[in-house]
Amino acid sequence: MNIVFDFGGVVFRWHPASFLARVWPHRVTDVDEGAVVAAQFFENYGGDWGAFDQGLIDAETVIARITERTGWPRAEVAQVVAEVPNELQLQTDTAALIEELKQAGHRLFYLSNMPEPYADHLERSHPLNQWFESGVFSGRVKHSKPRQPIFEIASQRFGLAPQDCIFLDDHPANIEAAQALGWQAVLFTNAAEARQALAALGVESVR
Repeated sequence: MNIVFDFGGVVFRWHPASFLARVWPHRVTDVDEGAVVAAQFFENYGGDWGAFDQGLIDAETVIARITERTGWPRAEVAQVVAEVPNELQLQTDTAALIEELKQAGHRLFYLSNMPEPYADHLERSHPLNQWFESGVFSGRVKHSKPRQPIFEIASQRFGLAPQDCIFLDDHPANIEAAQALGWQAVLFTNAAEARQALAALGVESVR
């Protein structure tokens, strides 16, 4: 089977509400408040951050735009942007699932909305080329999920028909977009539930 992993919230930790509570304790006192501030900061991955995700603007530009849009001090906005790599910690349960799938002989790929500086960081910090046969980062192809072009780019790069891919992602909009294009898709909540969902799709040798 051909299994395609999202990164943030699936392979690597990404929980903006708790992330902002950690980085901005003077502004964010709990996770509920963090969710409100995250909606302002990341704009649901549209707007300024969406352009950063797609590689259309660089880190300095996204910092300047968020500062202008929100009125938050530039140094504080820059702090959040700089701290994202520390948030992207490997989720060990997903790493175990990846190893399990590889040992069972399945082909593994990735499709991630990720600004290029963070993609570079992940490549330096983890053996992505050992875990995955190939992958697509939004910041390098100038397109992002849930839009159609990035799924087409991934399918072409992997040399696979959409119906031959099983996509794991934690955002419902991305799952719906993949399914509309013919991909099999599983909404990721945790590795244990993903393992069960993959088994139900006929992925063999999943514990």
